[in-house]
Amino acid sequence: MKLLDELENQSIYIIREAYRNIKRLGMLWSVGKDSTVMLWLVRKAFLGHVPVPCVHVDTKRKIPAMIEYRDRIAKEWNLNLVVGVNQVAIDAGMGPEKGRLECCTALKTEGLRALIDKHRFGGLLVGIRRDEEGSRAKERVFSPRNKDFEWNFKDQPPELWDQFRTDYGPDTHVRVHPILHWTEENIWQYIQRENIPIIGLYYAKGTKRYRSIGCECCTSPIESTATTIEEVLEELKHSTVSERGGRAQDKADSYAMQKLRVKGYM
Repeated sequence: MKLLDELENQSIYIIREAYRNIKRLGMLWSVGKDSTVMLWLVRKAFLGHVPVPCVHVDTKRKIPAMIEYRDRIAKEWNLNLVVGVNQVAIDAGMGPEKGRLECCTALKTEGLRALIDKHRFGGLLVGIRRDEEGSRAKERVFSPRNKDFEWNFKDQPPELWDQFRTDYGPDTHVRVHPILHWTEENIWQYIQRENIPIIGLYYAKGTKRYRSIGCECCTSPIESTATTIEEVLEELKHSTVSERGGRAQDKADSYAMQKLRVKGYM
């Protein structure tokens, strides 16, 4: 499909630009379908090799199958896997009962910030898409953060005609979004074409499957009987529910994700 070729080529160009221009580049890998497609594109960009660390923030509340999948793929693809846990917050009893946004901030955002500090990452590849969620639609491909990794969505550089700014000062942390221009349908079409081994949670068992995955306590499956990519794609044509409809933190308030992302969340 010509469109998939164009999407792939642009994403690989962005990945190579980030690798060439950003010192100490890492890649966020949630093990979800989007970040796994991004990981596949990184491997394609560097002839089967992944030259940057794959960063996974473990809240210790992930669906167990996600951790099994993460460790298996990391071994099979010879990834430099860097796992971070905010153990202090976990030991203090942090959980969703303290508030969804508070829990996400402590276990995900603060966990990620600690990893960035520890490994001195100047930038991270992140597998988000504009069509996935409202605050992400405001993003740029090369998105600068301040020294505290905070995002000012009102002050983003223009990116006209795919001209990306890559020259940032030493105190700037950059999030790079190689698949920002993809859609959920594109992702599934590409998984099908490339035969990418994604986690089985995305396919129905009985009458339910996950459309978006995360912490077990905050992620719900949707009603579905789709057990193949063809059936998933057909289901998407008729869906009236948002992709992240099963994510509890998104429902905490109207601007939940934007509030989290301003502080440094993915």
